[in-house]
Amino acid sequence: MQKILIVGASKGIGAAIASLAQTNCRIISLSRSPPADDIPEHYPCDVLNDPLPSIEGALAGLVYCPGSINLKPFSSMKSEDFRNDLELNLIGAVRCLKHYQSNLQAADSASVVLFSSVAVQTGLAYHALVSASKGAVEGLTRALAAEWAPKIRVNAIAPSLTNTGLAERLLRDDSKKEAAAARHALKRIGEPEDIAQMAVFLLSDKASWITGQVLHVDGGMSVIK
Repeated sequence: MQKILIVGASKGIGAAIASLAQTNCRIISLSRSPPADDIPEHYPCDVLNDPLPSIEGALAGLVYCPGSINLKPFSSMKSEDFRNDLELNLIGAVRCLKHYQSNLQAADSASVVLFSSVAVQTGLAYHALVSASKGAVEGLTRALAAEWAPKIRVNAIAPSLTNTGLAERLLRDDSKKEAAAARHALKRIGEPEDIAQMAVFLLSDKASWITGQVLHVDGGMSVIK
């Protein structure tokens, strides 16, 4: 059974990906807290500060899920805010990709899935931190897709607002949920499973001719007004 490493499988979208993928794959979890579902191979790790664990053998896939939603006016942002967002969204991913590159190369073919945001391609007020850090992830996605082809595919998913713990303060009551849903053509916010389905597809052989792409799973927000 092929091995898939999910960084951030303990909750939210990462947990949903692990739940869907473990039917056909051996899931390896790497996160600060233990996963909610039973994943036998779990490594407690802070990817920004701790040594990354070694994994034996080939990895058919790597998914980097950690992210942030820090929304505030640009005038109140500090340079340190941008550094922190870049550390989590970009540098953490870079650390994992460099550390496990040889495992990915050892597979017959492998797939990397990263996460961007609808805010990168759609200008949204108060989203400078998100747009800057996730824009860097999109650049990394395309560069690595070119460098690692043809053996390793690299793609990113750009969701809109999704009902996870990360977005809890933005969705803390029914009025906020209704307002957020109304901003999307499909009139609802995303669920973790909506995003996980795309990730599992990108990890699979069904996506074997897809690389260097940023796929928008966003209820139409990026293209429909």
